[in-house]
Amino acid sequence: MQRIMLKSKIHRATVTDSNVDYEGSIAIDEALLEASGIYQFEQVQVYNIKNGNRFTTYAIKGERDSGTISVNGAAAHLAKKGDLVIIASYVSLEEAEAVAHSPALVYVNAGNGIKHISGALAGHL
Repeated sequence: MQRIMLKSKIHRATVTDSNVDYEGSIAIDEALLEASGIYQFEQVQVYNIKNGNRFTTYAIKGERDSGTISVNGAAAHLAKKGDLVIIASYVSLEEAEAVAHSPALVYVNAGNGIKHISGALAGHL
């Protein structure tokens, strides 16, 4: 049996731009993509902390060390500049892999720079 597990997340990132006229996606600072293990064009879930909107899109590379988190296309109606979001990716694992799995958790500061990276949820047993 397979289980769908959290692979990685970028926690409480600030949206730096939203552009409804751009082809759909979320542009993410390349350094954040690398730290989280999210690949360009990989499906991600975005959870908007400010308004509760949740949506699925795909990641594209933003300029390295720019702090870019740009929500584009139709999703730009769901997240605006200044909103705080959680960006998550998931993976299907066999049960034996799932019990030992630890996601990459990237915590950012107000400018979307990396504060720290963890391999387990805070308080998670």
